[in-house]
Amino acid sequence: MRLIRNGRIPMEQPMAETAASRTASVSRKTNETSVSVSVNIDGSGKSTISTGVGFFDHMLEQLSRHSLIDMEIDTKGDLHVDDHHAVEDTGIAIGQAIAKALGDRRGITRYASIDLAMDETMTKAAVDLSGRPFLVWNVSFSAPKIGTFDTELVREFFQALAQNAGITLHILNHYGANNHHIAETCFKAVARALRTATEIDPRQAGRVPSTKGTLA
Repeated sequence: MRLIRNGRIPMEQPMAETAASRTASVSRKTNETSVSVSVNIDGSGKSTISTGVGFFDHMLEQLSRHSLIDMEIDTKGDLHVDDHHAVEDTGIAIGQAIAKALGDRRGITRYASIDLAMDETMTKAAVDLSGRPFLVWNVSFSAPKIGTFDTELVREFFQALAQNAGITLHILNHYGANNHHIAETCFKAVARALRTATEIDPRQAGRVPSTKGTLA
């Protein structure tokens, strides 16, 4: 029952709209790997990650923490062969989960770029969450391995991520001497760019950020 005040029935206040949950889970199983990934785009950067590849786990923790995308990742791969399948298939699953969580990408900021410094190293990442996958990779390493991790797999991961998330992704290492730092700035720079590009822009008013009306 509504109270009548001063001879008037007060108007009911509209209920606040509940933002759609931007979460997704993906499972991928092949003869080479079994990968399970869950993401929350609007998280706080919490992660639970196990791929069996220590350096890669460390990089994925950076990706989650600095993008503020919560990630749960469990990968079991044919590590007796090498790390390639585990790294690539994890990138595929993360990309698919991000694409699924973003949906039609309505209201997102879409574009972002950052120059990220770490000690002697500087790396740039620029992203367009366009729905059109493309990777431009301008990064080189001075050694084939970081510990036991093949440095060439850094590119393979980002290729798989961009392809399956529908991201145009440019990564440029300006300079650096330490290969660990070069790899880590790639992951951190991409993370920070994703953080900005996936954020909801209040001025978009729920529109798809494209004159085409779609990012599919």
